[in-house]
Amino acid sequence: MKKLSQSLPFRLVLGVVIGIIIGQIANTPVMNVVVTVKYILNQMIVFCVPLIIIGFIAPSITKLGNNASKMLGVAVTIAYVSSLGAALFSMIAGVILIPHLSIVTEVEGLKDLPPIVFQLDIPQIMPVMSALVFSLLLGLAATWTKAKVITTVLDEFQKIVLDIVTKVVIPILPIFIAFTFCALSYEGTITKQLPVFIQVVIIVMVGHYIWLALLYFIGGAYSGKNPMNVVKNYGPAYITAVGTMSSAATLAVALRCAKKSEPTLRSDMVDFGIPLFANIHLCGSVLTEVFFVMTVSKILYGSVPSIGTMVLFCALLGVFAIGAPGVPGGTVMASLGLITGILGFDEMGTALMLTIFALQDSFGTACNVTGDGALTMILTGFAEKHNIKKQEIKIDL
Repeated sequence: MKKLSQSLPFRLVLGVVIGIIIGQIANTPVMNVVVTVKYILNQMIVFCVPLIIIGFIAPSITKLGNNASKMLGVAVTIAYVSSLGAALFSMIAGVILIPHLSIVTEVEGLKDLPPIVFQLDIPQIMPVMSALVFSLLLGLAATWTKAKVITTVLDEFQKIVLDIVTKVVIPILPIFIAFTFCALSYEGTITKQLPVFIQVVIIVMVGHYIWLALLYFIGGAYSGKNPMNVVKNYGPAYITAVGTMSSAATLAVALRCAKKSEPTLRSDMVDFGIPLFANIHLCGSVLTEVFFVMTVSKILYGSVPSIGTMVLFCALLGVFAIGAPGVPGGTVMASLGLITGILGFDEMGTALMLTIFALQDSFGTACNVTGDGALTMILTGFAEKHNIKKQEIKIDL
């Protein structure tokens, strides 16, 4: 029993349950404390994200040696193909299913969260995408120039970041998730908004699982390994992503889960792929957004967009997904220009799109994070097929 209570999955689920219960009975003074603590914890997690990205990606690239550029190209390509494939799959499902759905969209009676008692801002040292680009360029340049000093510094920095992850980020995640669900429960989002879109949410969730099954099947077939060796370890990452609604904030737990999947996932591919995919592989969010824009179009404008328009939207959305930050709502926020420009949504359509996407964002994020394991399996298979030597990196998460 003690071992169970100390496990991360148990603490995450417990945080969700406790948060929902407290949110149903909490008064305004209690919620003042909840929203304040939630804000501060979120600031702490978000602050650590660029450090985690730099601490993992840059050292991993230097350890890949002359194969760094090749592996980066493979990673970006499979991330885009996965997102594009998920978008087209969602489009086909939308064409078939949406005309037969009857969806109610008006929800009333939601509570407003009380204001934050005091706002403690902890700005990031740099934006997430800046950290990602900096890590890539620094790692590649250090490899090209054979910069031994910088390589050593990056290795030491990685050890520092690992301590931050294990002693700061992971311990506060269950608390952050509890406060997040407490706020959602108090607002009434869980009890009132979710039933409004229940049909669409269920369809999209089924789509997530189908796409994940396909990704892991492809990953297992290509690498010649059993994908269940990876899937069985991804429960904590999935639950964390549901609670944080952020691939970036879930990064520490995702790394921990992927590390447990050795030797199916090579440790050097995990260190390189998982932080990278957390920011460029958003298949679940893309799948969600495509189905939702078609649903909103049917609700407000009477029909779904044409096939040609949707194909163009999917192709560009895959590109935008690579550049979207791995934070809550990152995909839909980055692609608002596509929604208004290509699909012609007005202010009402945009507002409804943001609302319905927010309901499903946590599960889309969970799909993103879990799918990263499948892509890392493909990277592992590619490295082994092309005789890229394994870099021994001892990391305990």
